[in-house]
Amino acid sequence: MYSYFYDRTDRTPTALPPAGTRSYAPQTGRRARRKRAGRRPGMGRAIRRLCGFLVVIGCVSAAFLWSGRLEEQFALAFGFAGPSYWEDGGWGELDLPAPSSSVTMERAPTGDGTTLTLLGEPDGGALTRQEIYTKCLPSIVSIQGDSATVSSQGTGIVMTSDGYIITNHHVIDGAVEVSVTLLDGSASYKARLVGSDTATDLAVLKVEAEGLTAAEFGDSSLLQVGDLALAVGNPLGEQLPGTMTDGIISYIDRSVNVDGYDMQLIQTSAALNSGNSGGALLNEYGQVVGVTTLKMSSDWDTIEALGFAIPTATVKTIVDDLIAHGYVTGRPTIGVTVCTISALPKDEGDDKPIEGLYVLSVEEASDAWKQGLREGDILLRANGQMLLEIEDLNDQKTGLQAGDTISLTVWRDGETFEVDVALVEQYLLES
Repeated sequence: MYSYFYDRTDRTPTALPPAGTRSYAPQTGRRARRKRAGRRPGMGRAIRRLCGFLVVIGCVSAAFLWSGRLEEQFALAFGFAGPSYWEDGGWGELDLPAPSSSVTMERAPTGDGTTLTLLGEPDGGALTRQEIYTKCLPSIVSIQGDSATVSSQGTGIVMTSDGYIITNHHVIDGAVEVSVTLLDGSASYKARLVGSDTATDLAVLKVEAEGLTAAEFGDSSLLQVGDLALAVGNPLGEQLPGTMTDGIISYIDRSVNVDGYDMQLIQTSAALNSGNSGGALLNEYGQVVGVTTLKMSSDWDTIEALGFAIPTATVKTIVDDLIAHGYVTGRPTIGVTVCTISALPKDEGDDKPIEGLYVLSVEEASDAWKQGLREGDILLRANGQMLLEIEDLNDQKTGLQAGDTISLTVWRDGETFEVDVALVEQYLLES
C-alpha cells in the first residue's frame, strides 16, 4: 500500500522538521518503477528491511518491498525532496517525469453491462466479528503480479461470482502477468486487466471462473465517525493471508494527496500493513465500505492507527467506468507539466519573467503540442487571467470538457504570443 511519502537515498535531510509539522508533498510513481528496475529481492530481504527500520513503512504492496521501493519512504513527509511541479491533474517532484501507468498485462473485453451495486444497511442487526469474518473471507483473494524485473503481492475483493476482482492499481502496476488465488488454496486463476486508474489507485481484473463468493458492498456515504471498521487482507502477502484487524472510522472524506493525485479517503484506526493493498474495509454488517490503500508512517514521529481506504461511493464510479470502457472518462487535460517560476533556480542576468508557469514537458499526443507549446515556454495568462500559482491554471479548467479550449499567453525567448489549446481526455495521453 502507498505511504504518504518516499525517501530518496540520494537526498539527505539537512535538519529535523519542527515538532508537529509534516508535508503531504507527493512523488510520481514512475521514478519508483525506474528505481526498482532489474531488482527482485525475496521476501526475506523485505522482512530484514522492515526490521532494520524498526517500523512498518506504509502499506506499500509487497511489490514495493521486493523491488526496493521501501528505501523511498521517509523524507518527503517533511518536505525534504525539493521543489514540486504540477502536471495537469497532479503534483510530482520537479526533476522527475510525469506519472503514468505501466500495466502491460493482457486486456479483458469491456462493456458487458456489469456494474457495482451498493446496498444500504440491512434490516437485521449488526453481526459479531466472528460472523463478519466468516461472511467476508471467501470474497478475499490473493493477488500476485509478475514481470521480468518485479514480483508483487497484494489483496483483492471478489466483486461478482463470474470473476470480476477489485484491487489497487499499485498492486498490479508494472505487471505482465497477474494471478488471483482463493485464500483456501482451492483454485488459482490467470487474470486479465479490465481497466486500471492511477489517480484513484483502483483496478479491475477478470478471471474465468464461476461460482465465486461475491462480496456485499455497502454505501460508504452512510458511515459516521466512530462506526466499527474491520480490515481483512493479506499483510506481508503470502505470509499472513486472511488477517482481520479492527478499529473505527476515524474520519470521513479525509483529503490526501498521494502520488500526485488528490484523493478523498476514509480514515480508519484498523491496522493496515504491507500486502493489505486492495483489501476490504468492512462495516458492522460485513459489507465492504472501502478498499484499503495506504497508511501513514514516519521516521521522525511515532504514528499509529492512521490507515486509509477508498470509499465505495468512489469505487462504484470508477469501477463502473473501467468495466464499461476500460478507462475513466471525463478528465479533460491540457497535456502539459508545469511548475511555478519561483520553483526554478534563478541565474544572474536571467531574462525570464518573474511570474508565470514554466513548462517542463508537453505530451506529444496533446493539442498543446500540436499548437506549438514546448518545454521551456512560460505560461503568463489563461483566458486573460494571470497565472501566479498552479491553482490559477486549474481554476480555468473548472467546468470544461474535452474539446473545450483555453486561450494561453505564452512567453518564449523574449517574445509573447497567444495560442488556443483544446482540452483532451486524460486517458488518451496515458494509452
